[in-house]
Amino acid sequence: MNLKNSENGLLNAGAAQIDITPTKGSLIGVDFFSHYARFINDPLFSKALVLQQENNTFAFVMVDICIIPSDLLNTIKQGITAETNIAKEHILLAGTHTHGAGDVAGLLGGAVDIAYRNLLPARIVRSVVEALRNMRPAKIASGHSEVTGYQACRRYFMKEEFTALNPISQKTDVVKTNPFGAEDNIIDEVSPVDPEMNFVAIKGLDDSWISVLANYSTHYAGDWDVDTITADFYGTFAKYLSEELGHPKHFVAIMSYGTGADVNTWDFKNLNSFTKTQFSKTKEMGKDLAEGVLKNLDGLIWSEHADLRIAYEEIALNIRKPSKEELDRSEKLLAEQGFENLSIDHHGLSMIYAREQLLLNEYPDTHTAAIQAIKIGNQLIGALGGEIFSETGLWLKAQFPNTNYFTICLANTYDGYVPPTKELARGGYETWRARSSFLDGHAEEKLRSTLKKLVDKIQPRC
Repeated sequence: MNLKNSENGLLNAGAAQIDITPTKGSLIGVDFFSHYARFINDPLFSKALVLQQENNTFAFVMVDICIIPSDLLNTIKQGITAETNIAKEHILLAGTHTHGAGDVAGLLGGAVDIAYRNLLPARIVRSVVEALRNMRPAKIASGHSEVTGYQACRRYFMKEEFTALNPISQKTDVVKTNPFGAEDNIIDEVSPVDPEMNFVAIKGLDDSWISVLANYSTHYAGDWDVDTITADFYGTFAKYLSEELGHPKHFVAIMSYGTGADVNTWDFKNLNSFTKTQFSKTKEMGKDLAEGVLKNLDGLIWSEHADLRIAYEEIALNIRKPSKEELDRSEKLLAEQGFENLSIDHHGLSMIYAREQLLLNEYPDTHTAAIQAIKIGNQLIGALGGEIFSETGLWLKAQFPNTNYFTICLANTYDGYVPPTKELARGGYETWRARSSFLDGHAEEKLRSTLKKLVDKIQPRC
């Protein structure tokens, strides 16, 4: 496909979405164990928003999936480039992190659905191709809204009498993540959360809607059975927003995963936050986030010549590897015990993480992480490949005051959980060494400082 350059600094934009819903019987992930899809609650999509200004073209591609491994991300980007001539540095490809999607990563006790993984790239590429076909002269505006009631830090300091066992070291962690059944032992949350929902709105010059790209920092609602396919609140946000805007033709609403690695929609200090009706929180949450956009539309300032700039860099980060003693202990545990009939208890987790040590040991010593920064007029967007903590996201926002900045996570490479150094030392699920948390204690600082540098590059300080 030959790209048509816009003229005189005018912004062009187009959006499209392609159905990527897996069939019933597919493997669902990511979780401690595999689940098979028995029900489909709502469709999953690959959503693309393409922006173009003069000889600059950029594609946002958001996929309703939990985690996309780096090798698959690279394969998909290569396919997009081959079909559209958009360079990989100008493609932001990320997953929403819904846990109701097909498993293409196979982390922890899960398994990859090979058939689904094989058909996914072509459908994602098609979403970008269709978005390019829908491209037309456009204008852009930025907004934000505070949406509360759906976020709580899921990492807790616990009373001294509570033992938070680490399944790898078999020692006690300082922090407990998601303390199911131990709520009476909670002292306090470890960190604050970021309640800001940021968004970018795009319209044609005739005022017809093209897209809304939003960002919110929390994990999935998760108020549904594990054998159900669903886009979670990311899907209900899009559905409600489209309905309220009158179902515009070729309009695509996109919700992206922000810096919520340590955030849940469940507050363990308030057990009433655990809903008993399936999809009640998913629907309520999606609606409230969409309302956060709708109530701010009248005050938006639109620009037809928004400056489009992109910066991209890849860096090598060190991988945490198990010691020989840990490998020997892991091999011994796996030799003595089987994987059949495991539960999510200390023994089951010890087995899962013993396997993870052996698999992680086969990794190279370093991992390539992609960092990306995008400027569209006054809108600044960062992209990181990990699950990034609230502390990091808030730090990044503080570096760019008086701007509408947000960070899209799980983008371009898969970097696993990236805890700040002190959180890595405290322990908790997000820090347990595995293929889902494999970078060393310096990774967080390197990622955020590199991202700051890239944003500064495209947004010079006065």
